[in-house]
Amino acid sequence: MRIVFSAMASKSHLFGLVPLAWAFRAAGHEVRVVASPALTEDITAAGLTAVPVGADVDLVDFMTHAGHDIIDYVRNLDFSEQDPATLTWDHLLGVQTVLTPTFYALMSPDSLIEGMISFCRKWKPDLIIWEPLTFAAPIAAAVTGTPHARLLWGPDITTRARQNFLELLPEQPAEHREDPLAEWLTWTLRKFGGSAPEPFDEELVVGRWTIDPAPAAIRLDTRARTVGMRYVDYNGPSVVPEWLHDEPERRRVCLTLGISSRENNIGQVSIEDLLGAIGDIDAEIIATFDEQQLDGVSHLPANVRAVGFVPMHALLPTCAATVHHGGPGSWHTAAIFGVPQVILPDGWDTDIRAQRTQDYGAGITVPAPELTADKLREAVQRVLDDPGYRSRAMHLREDMLAEPSPADVVKICEELSSNRRNSK
Repeated sequence: MRIVFSAMASKSHLFGLVPLAWAFRAAGHEVRVVASPALTEDITAAGLTAVPVGADVDLVDFMTHAGHDIIDYVRNLDFSEQDPATLTWDHLLGVQTVLTPTFYALMSPDSLIEGMISFCRKWKPDLIIWEPLTFAAPIAAAVTGTPHARLLWGPDITTRARQNFLELLPEQPAEHREDPLAEWLTWTLRKFGGSAPEPFDEELVVGRWTIDPAPAAIRLDTRARTVGMRYVDYNGPSVVPEWLHDEPERRRVCLTLGISSRENNIGQVSIEDLLGAIGDIDAEIIATFDEQQLDGVSHLPANVRAVGFVPMHALLPTCAATVHHGGPGSWHTAAIFGVPQVILPDGWDTDIRAQRTQDYGAGITVPAPELTADKLREAVQRVLDDPGYRSRAMHLREDMLAEPSPADVVKICEELSSNRRNSK
């Protein structure tokens, strides 16, 4: 088979696709990763074949021009469904209205869509696998009649929000039944679909099936056809530092903000204050902060080792706990190694991931806006001293190990895509 993978222009989103792409390649299938040129180096560094198409999307430039109001609105969206106000028509329509142009359309500009369609018409893939913010992929799949599937990197919050939106849509007066996402996808299909474009279908939004690397306890129920997959960590090309070869002399705690976040504070608390708060804990603290983040930190506590980067799959098995922002890479890698987590969520899907981890008993959540140095210290001390957190974290690990391996998922995808694509 010929398999196309596609991700938006962010290496953290690409990294979640890599292990399954490897599995397809190891099974003898041909694999291409079609993405904007910005990802070419990261794709080839992963040992995969890149097909750069379209123009780069400058996320920093987008953040500058979108304005703080839009950025804050998106970051603070509440997907927990605990507040009745978030389930009203006005709120749900607002979510669709803002996300469609500022994220979905932005991450899949016309040049990317056109390039992907052109490549797929020439190469004729049997399956396209995409991450949830890369709508160029399902558009190309619809235009070329190719089976396609989503590979999630976190709780399927946007699908859940859309399903809530669709439930209320028929109740609105006919003249007010707006659907910004469907309108954009319909318009795009007409633009690129030739003389007989495919009609819009919700399959464009969720794929023919969804591959989810999260354990069942953390997933959101979206009623989408879901294939579970055991998480396999990939942190990019890396070298294990020599100090990590030795067993730690005391309990070790990882403090990280992940590869896509390099802020100088967490919430309203500076990195210096955070390091100071945990500086007297009886543990070795490994802080993955770069020089920019440490700029202004006048003193590192004696128990803190600051490292710019260390592969999480090598570090976390040696840790008694980890502290992170709730990103998918940090969370999944900690979970697959059974490490108790202190999560400092700051919006989007991190809040749900953090709350479900706490509900499971495998960690503690301290939302970034509520964070203080004292709260961080208390949370870290609790997960270190209470063996229940380690026990539940190991149960979570067992749940993840029970999911099909990427090699098994390849076989499932072979079967699900056996109905060959339409001739286009």
